[in-house]
Amino acid sequence: MMEQPFFGRRLRELRQERGLSQAALAGDEISTGYLSRLESGARQPTDRVVAYLADRFGVDRSAFDVPPSGGSLAQALSIATSTDSDEAIEALITALNRAPGADLLSRWQALWVVFRYWRRQGRHSEERACLEELARIADELGLPELQCRAWAQLARLLRSTGEVARAIGVASRAYQLASEAKLSVSDTGAALQTLVAAEAEAGQLPDARAHVDELVRLTERGGSDVARTEALWSAATVRSRQGDHEGARDYLERAMLGLESRVDLTLWVRLRLAAASLYLQTKPPMVDHGRDCLQEAGTALSLVGTPVLRQELLTLQAYLAFHEGRFDDARRAHDELSRDELLLVYRDQVRLGILDSRLLLLEGREAEGLGRLKELGEEARQSSNIDLAADIWRILAEALEELHQGRPVPAP
Repeated sequence: MMEQPFFGRRLRELRQERGLSQAALAGDEISTGYLSRLESGARQPTDRVVAYLADRFGVDRSAFDVPPSGGSLAQALSIATSTDSDEAIEALITALNRAPGADLLSRWQALWVVFRYWRRQGRHSEERACLEELARIADELGLPELQCRAWAQLARLLRSTGEVARAIGVASRAYQLASEAKLSVSDTGAALQTLVAAEAEAGQLPDARAHVDELVRLTERGGSDVARTEALWSAATVRSRQGDHEGARDYLERAMLGLESRVDLTLWVRLRLAAASLYLQTKPPMVDHGRDCLQEAGTALSLVGTPVLRQELLTLQAYLAFHEGRFDDARRAHDELSRDELLLVYRDQVRLGILDSRLLLLEGREAEGLGRLKELGEEARQSSNIDLAADIWRILAEALEELHQGRPVPAP
């Protein structure tokens, strides 16, 4: 079978070259409506139809494999950047695969669009392949802005998938280049933000604290509303990792107050998910605040929901159910997540595993629950997530103490 939408575009081109109407080309073999859907890319052609059309045009069927004239990478890129259509992005991916020798700048632009598409979809392996090539092309071009953007985004992905040590190295490189080239607040801030996140993940909290305070000062001097909001969010994350939950709440609440939903609705939702997570991790958990944030985020997700955001919401709803003593609801939410491919970042996947362990202990499957916690702690240690590993070992110790004393297992 031929690939859409290029088959449809090539079909239309061949028909118009010969001056045929759709009705004349369709003849008695296929309907005009079906031919129209083939040309629009809405239907996939069968082998019989391809053979019929090739015979009508007097060409070999391989003629449909070639993108139409003007169906170049440049055209596919123009179409993809002027619409939010997934079909247009998929056509761009096909054009990229068919044009390995395209000039480097055009290829970089196309890959940047595709990388953001994979990111929205939560497809980490495809996103990584794009970013690795973007970084290689940027280095070859020697353009500091492109280098900084590619490296910063690659560092972000590496951190989110658990490769923290490499993420720190890549982010440091991006930040150093941004500083030396005196790049914009946007580029410098993006590099700093990924460096802060990686350092915090690795437990290098003094370095992360120094860099995030620099990031906040930088964005307050000249950043956009979104940049300032993300800087405050990063500051909240670092303070939370340092155990300063009051300071973390202050920064996160400032971030939420400083961003209206009309500016960036997706970021607005993500902030409320982050706030809910922080409220539920506070000792003792601030359940009412967490519930309110999840309700706000859930309402907005109907407008901007992506598979990743929906999984994050369901994960936090499982935590909320656990804290409220609705253990059956927590288990159902966990099992629903487990049935699909997990798109969560590494840390959230580990925390979901912790929740599963706690539920196993409550369900009387003590050996399984304790064994799972030990596996998670060792996995976090080996991936250099020091603070996360320490948190898991603490939870394991608490669980063992509670089981020894015959008391209910505490919340995660």
